[in-house]
Amino acid sequence: MKGLIFSVKRYSIHDGPGIRVTFFMKGCPLSCLWCHNPEGISPFQETVVKHNRVGDKEFNSNEEVGKFYTVGTMLGILGKEEVFMNQSKGGVTFSGGEPMHQFEFLFDALKACKEYGYHTAVDTSGYAVKENFESIIPFTDLFLFDIKHLDDTKHIELTGVSNRTILDNYLLLLESGRDIIVRIPVIPGYNDDQEHLNRLRQFITTTKTESLKKINLLPFHKIGSSKYRRFNIPYSMGNVEPPEKEKMQIIKKFFMETGIPVKIGG
Repeated sequence: MKGLIFSVKRYSIHDGPGIRVTFFMKGCPLSCLWCHNPEGISPFQETVVKHNRVGDKEFNSNEEVGKFYTVGTMLGILGKEEVFMNQSKGGVTFSGGEPMHQFEFLFDALKACKEYGYHTAVDTSGYAVKENFESIIPFTDLFLFDIKHLDDTKHIELTGVSNRTILDNYLLLLESGRDIIVRIPVIPGYNDDQEHLNRLRQFITTTKTESLKKINLLPFHKIGSSKYRRFNIPYSMGNVEPPEKEKMQIIKKFFMETGIPVKIGG
């Protein structure tokens, strides 16, 4: 079995504890307006035109996005980074896209990584069938779990899918005994109004268990906006500016009242 990966990030420090290797898996059932990895949305290999400029001249070349990896190939990559991961108490993270979209391969990869003693993390939107999450719990040390909006209608408008399955899976993982870091994207004008923040803080407070270790606030950015042109995907966030640092500090202080450690960034 092979998995389709669009990027491998070595020496990653924002996808879980320590120094990690992050595999970005292709395919996502969500279509978040602010997605900064649009190359991870399609579950298929894609060929895009890459524009290169040298002085006044522009050269175009085709670039294939997405490469198939076996679990053995992944383990080979991890083996080369093992000394750094061990010294920093790091590990391997599966991100995307949505890694649960390639569930069978993810299951095999997680199981193999645990057999080799690696700390494992899954960065997920939570949008997958309950049984799949139950299957990977024994092989996953940490879940990085996105909560984008609590209102179902608004969630559909922003991501294209309902949040009901997502919230059900979040509650499931809270009772699993595995570590969880909640990741909240802060998107000005979309989910940062005080009414929603109040609801979200209340939800986190009333549902938290010992599994919930941290809240990460992820401020909106435009770093991935140029990718949309390459993949011929409309970009609708051009008029949205990143939240001011002062605003992020206020939101951080607000969520610290949950009693859970809060960090700005991943």
